[in-house]
Amino acid sequence: MKIKAKAMGEYQTNCYIVTVDEMDFIIDPGIGAVEWVMQNVTNPVAILNTHGHFDHVWSNEELQKRLKVPLYTPKEDVMLLQGSSWSPDLPPSKPDVEVEPNQEFGFNGVKVKFRHFPGHTPGCSTIEIGDAMFSGDFIFERSIGRTDFPYSSPQQMRESLGEFKKIPYDKTIYPGHGNTTTIKQEQQYSDYWIANL
Repeated sequence: MKIKAKAMGEYQTNCYIVTVDEMDFIIDPGIGAVEWVMQNVTNPVAILNTHGHFDHVWSNEELQKRLKVPLYTPKEDVMLLQGSSWSPDLPPSKPDVEVEPNQEFGFNGVKVKFRHFPGHTPGCSTIEIGDAMFSGDFIFERSIGRTDFPYSSPQQMRESLGEFKKIPYDKTIYPGHGNTTTIKQEQQYSDYWIANL
């Protein structure tokens, strides 16, 4: 598995291209991601959103048209793709697949697992491919996603962190902003965040 990453736009939102068995998965194509993605994919098969905030989904529609591949978005966040109160000029997009909580997909033998961790947004999810977890704005290096936005829920985030603590294996975490970390590393801080939300 090969992973390319580039921080996009003023919010430095990480866009990822994950290549497995010569298939390219595009994760969270944010503001200005189109040219970089087009230059770095050879066999795109899907666009995957961890959640619906504008800085993660900005380039969805244009890439859908140019790459002619399906868009997968967590079901509870689909409404966020149609407009943003923070960014009224968000190009609206429509997923080809509305992902159910904890749904898993197969692409010619490659498993893509969405794991539902609501709190930052109603549909906020991580995406697991191989030994990597793409965490969007759920978990960062020594931090978590904010819960003071519209549709956020501190209570759901506490519950999600409780579930995250129970994951019995380790993987590298590739977050929506900032540096990579690991599941085991961030599980150490779960109790702190649960207590302080």
